[in-house]
Amino acid sequence: MLSQVKGLSRHFTEESLRAYLVSRSARRDDGCLIVRGYGDRRGSHQKLAGRAWAHIAAYVVFVGGYDPDLDVDQRCGVPDCIEPTHLRQVSRAENCRIRRRGDRCRNGHDREVDEATGRYRRVCRICNQQAQRRWRERQAAEVAQARARHGRDPV
Repeated sequence: MLSQVKGLSRHFTEESLRAYLVSRSARRDDGCLIVRGYGDRRGSHQKLAGRAWAHIAAYVVFVGGYDPDLDVDQRCGVPDCIEPTHLRQVSRAENCRIRRRGDRCRNGHDREVDEATGRYRRVCRICNQQAQRRWRERQAAEVAQARARHGRDPV
């Protein structure tokens, strides 16, 4: 069964993987079991135990009956949750239908609806404007530093 999980380290048994996942996770108040994987990015799928996705490894050892042709989905919608009651296997098409773009961007701005498609825009305009402004300020600072190094007056 563990051999079907892509990227999972071969030295794990089901019992050792179960203990490893439990040791790397913490329970939240809403019932989710949040895993700490590689890296510091929270709110995204986590990799553990080699290069395997934590939610897939958790499905294999906690739930069982893993079919590699299906996707593992979290019912709660929290990508780094490995709570067995929140995990289920669905088809790729169903998983894409379930996934929904939120009405707010990751910085909390309201998303705009694109008139052409009727869906939320992929890129938040406010965040994009702020990023462009920061880039222009960095570029201007670099030019000013280069001019000062060469003895020219900053513009």
